[in-house]
Amino acid sequence: MTRAARAAETLRRLRAAYPEVRCELDHGGPFQLLVATILSAQCTDARVNMVTPALFAQYPDAHRMADARQEDVEAIIRPTGFFRAKAKNIRAAAAALVERHGGEVPRDMDSLTRLPGVGRKTANVLLGNAYGIEAGVVVDTHVARLSRRLGLTRHADPEKIETDLMKLVPRPSWSLWSHLLIWHGRRRCPARKPDCPHCELADICPSAGKQRGS
Repeated sequence: MTRAARAAETLRRLRAAYPEVRCELDHGGPFQLLVATILSAQCTDARVNMVTPALFAQYPDAHRMADARQEDVEAIIRPTGFFRAKAKNIRAAAAALVERHGGEVPRDMDSLTRLPGVGRKTANVLLGNAYGIEAGVVVDTHVARLSRRLGLTRHADPEKIETDLMKLVPRPSWSLWSHLLIWHGRRRCPARKPDCPHCELADICPSAGKQRGS
């Protein structure tokens, strides 16, 4: 099976396995999704979703967040880890949005990646999920791990993995692909002890049964 055929079959099977797939970060619009995505760095979506209701109740938009005090934001987001740096980035990104974009989250990669704390992965999350713009493939730890296990890339660098996936996955499905691999990675194919015997992809996965951690 070629890589392109394996990617197509993976997409078909995982769509059938997870028809309810979605972004698992709770949010109420582009700005809140931006904040939640920054908070999700080295933190689970579930933990982020535990702190964002209180955060967004006080700071629902960029204008309010830009005026927030550092220590007040830190106190709310502390459970997400690296809370000082995250609070600094969130406040700085909000201030930049107010100053450069009238408080609105822009719809292009260049403008987004110029915001403090926003890299290509975060920008892809925003564009794909808030605006339906397929600018790239979100490559988090799950997407990277499963893409290597499936033999779709040999790279470890997220941007090189993204380049490989963009050649294999149809552009209209880029955001969906990331969601599907993230859901599969959490539910069936974790880093340790992947459930190969029950995996929907076992017969087309080169790593099935090898229990690899990469």
